[in-house]
Amino acid sequence: MTTISISKYIKFWRLSLCLLLMCIIILHTTNKLIISPILRIEHIFYDYRLIATMPNTLDDRIVIVNIDDKSLLQEGRWPWSRNKLTYLVDMLFDYYNVNLLGFDVVFSEKDESSGLSLLEELASNALVDDQSFQTILTKMRPELDYDALFTQSFKDRNIILGYFASHLENSINLKTKLPYPVYTNNEPFLNHLFSVKSYGANLVELQDAAQSGGFFNNFGADDDGVSRKLLLLFKYQNKIYEALSLAIFRQYQGAPPIEFITGDNYGNNEMDQRLERLKIQSFSIPVDFQGAALIPYRGYSGKSFNYISAVDVLNGIVDIEKLEHKIIILGATAAGLFDLRTVPMGKDYPGVEIHANIISGILDQTIKSRPNYIIIYELFLLIAISVVLILIIPKLSVLKATSLFIIVTASIFGINLFLWVSLNIDSNLATPLLLLYSLFGVQLFFGYFIESRHKKKLSYQFGQYIPPELVEQMNQSDEEFSLKGESKEMTVLFADIRDFTTLSENLKPQELCELINDILTPVTQIIHNNKGTIDKYMGDAVMAFWNAPVEDKNHAANSVQAGLDILDNLKLWQTKFKRTELSTIDMGVGISTGVMSIGNMGSQFRTAYTVMGDAVNLGSRLEGLTKYYGVKLIVSESTKIAAPLYVYRELDRVQVKGKKEPVTIYEVITSKEKVSSYYLQYLSLLEQAFSDYYQQNWEKAQQQFMQLPQQKTNDKLHQLYLERIENFKVHPPANDWVGIFIHTIK
Repeated sequence: MTTISISKYIKFWRLSLCLLLMCIIILHTTNKLIISPILRIEHIFYDYRLIATMPNTLDDRIVIVNIDDKSLLQEGRWPWSRNKLTYLVDMLFDYYNVNLLGFDVVFSEKDESSGLSLLEELASNALVDDQSFQTILTKMRPELDYDALFTQSFKDRNIILGYFASHLENSINLKTKLPYPVYTNNEPFLNHLFSVKSYGANLVELQDAAQSGGFFNNFGADDDGVSRKLLLLFKYQNKIYEALSLAIFRQYQGAPPIEFITGDNYGNNEMDQRLERLKIQSFSIPVDFQGAALIPYRGYSGKSFNYISAVDVLNGIVDIEKLEHKIIILGATAAGLFDLRTVPMGKDYPGVEIHANIISGILDQTIKSRPNYIIIYELFLLIAISVVLILIIPKLSVLKATSLFIIVTASIFGINLFLWVSLNIDSNLATPLLLLYSLFGVQLFFGYFIESRHKKKLSYQFGQYIPPELVEQMNQSDEEFSLKGESKEMTVLFADIRDFTTLSENLKPQELCELINDILTPVTQIIHNNKGTIDKYMGDAVMAFWNAPVEDKNHAANSVQAGLDILDNLKLWQTKFKRTELSTIDMGVGISTGVMSIGNMGSQFRTAYTVMGDAVNLGSRLEGLTKYYGVKLIVSESTKIAAPLYVYRELDRVQVKGKKEPVTIYEVITSKEKVSSYYLQYLSLLEQAFSDYYQQNWEKAQQQFMQLPQQKTNDKLHQLYLERIENFKVHPPANDWVGIFIHTIK
């Protein structure tokens, strides 16, 4: 497989794998493809953020009256008799002056503990004629009807009863009753609410006496059994009912109605309306489309709310200020009552405290939300990560790629925490991080393990010809590079040390090598700095070309600049060795632009990456003509046209040895931004002199050359043309002469 095909093969699988990973993560994010391991990782990140940002403060507005082991030990097993509960209610409202009482328990069966049912049976059968018994029973009946006493204790008090619902088809106790629903209209968003099929509610007389009621079981637990959400609403027979915590909160606020706020479901194909939040007066409660809210845990169990043993309330030994004007939730933490849940902070968390956290979160407006529009941000983030990892990272070095990777990772964490802490928005963290790390892993595998071998071979092939910077550019480029032959427009440069043979006769071999190295090393560096490729060294000369193997649209301009820089470096050399023999060292530079053949050429014994063609030969001839015209840098007309940002002086129209077609040649002066107005005036006068010369106006041309600015009167070019004019006066050229001078030497 060739170098090109290997590179294409690597890039194809690299890109394909990256796009596949991106599509999988996006499909998971939009709920088109649910991947359980990603969900579990997302839950872990959620739990860590929750635990790290919990306020861990005490909310004394809410008190949990606890049916704990101490209460069961002193008062007997649960359920307690209703007369005891009646006394408990009376103590809370009459003695402790609480604001509201919510029951995290259900009273679905009548209380027979007083024995009243047995006495009623005797009164109806065996003792029906016993008037004394009937009189006593009539007198005692109100005291023994514990359910009636319990019902009576609800009168004119803020009491919310709890009940449970089920998604299973179970028989319903007809003696029980659900509280009034909070919504009955059949709106489209109701289709997405969690739906139940049965319930276990309170006795009719108890529910009618209470202010309201709410379900206390948690349908919002995730697949791993952890309670991160709590269902605040459910649908039963096209009617909406509320959770115990929501019912307690609404009653605490005076029982205002619920306003349902919906939004577009951006993550689905159909743009249907789905529930997004509940609004109760000025309070906003974010929920998902099923009616579940994220539980705003304040801290670990027992440290966020005051727990007071129920038996201490019965005995009246609790300080009044601990309960006065508080929201009371009666619940159980005793191990045998099975009301313990698994939460992000651990296991055995009391279910009653979950309701307390919801109420506290609503009051403080700290419930996290996942608004429907968050999917837009998450998709944008995934696409942005993909762009960075697929398009940018492969072009960077290992150090820069790692640095960018760290910056992107920190940005993802930073933005996510900002949304979580400052805006109370829960945004996915696992999906962007998984995409980031998986794409970076792919890039690392392909870029720094597989492609590194390919690039090492590429560097070996081209490193001996071109500067390291261009090798790195080739490594980072998506273009393909090869040593095979091709034809393209390029620019070639020849630079030669003048009269070096004479100078070298007095040098030892080692001194000669050192001198050549000292001169050609900066020349080579200059060529490299201007994106040139070294073709070969020829004794005291160097040959270079542009626009291969790396594409260079400005190859002519870069070569011209390299020529000027070489001459500037030569001036520094001459200054450095002033008054020595080395100060006489001079150079000539020839540059030509045109179509050339480039490739690995030679024999089976030795090959070289080189250029060939007429334009190459012309460049070599131009370097040889520099001494003839008394200049240091000559370029062809094609180079002048391709590099228009420089100032040129026309030298001649020539036909060089070995080339039939004539060409106009020029001396490069400087860049247009550096040239003086005085010199531009000189070029204008020179142009007029050439015009007269080509038109064979010998007298006028001679006068023009002689009247050029004083500093140019000694210019070898001027003297050359004055000599030609004198010759043409005596020996006029042929009638078809157009100013071409034929050079017969190289």
